[in-house]
Amino acid sequence: MKTIFIYEPALCCETGICGVSVDPELLRISTVMNNLKKNGVTVQRYNLNNYPQEFVTNTDINKLLMEDGVESLPATVVDGKIVKTKGYPTNAEIVELLSIPENYLSDNGGDTGSCCCEEGCC
Repeated sequence: MKTIFIYEPALCCETGICGVSVDPELLRISTVMNNLKKNGVTVQRYNLNNYPQEFVTNTDINKLLMEDGVESLPATVVDGKIVKTKGYPTNAEIVELLSIPENYLSDNGGDTGSCCCEEGCC
């Protein structure tokens, strides 16, 4: 099974879905990543605020940042290769990139990716 890592700009918390005004795109990607994980896909989100060392140790991501700056984030890496920058992959792109069934992305009644408390706010 393929792996997908997303390198994100600095966010308020690990998922970025905190506070009163939640970005729907962050909510979507958080839900998708949680559902992928539930279906056995190796996933990881690296937020520049929470995981700065990951941006240093991944030479491709480090080079991307040095050449294009933080505007190149989010960057998606599948099996060690940068496949998309400057935006999150769509659900269709994720299905294609990972060669998985579309139902891997749907909510199976589990966690919706809330940030750090039951109410979904930090």
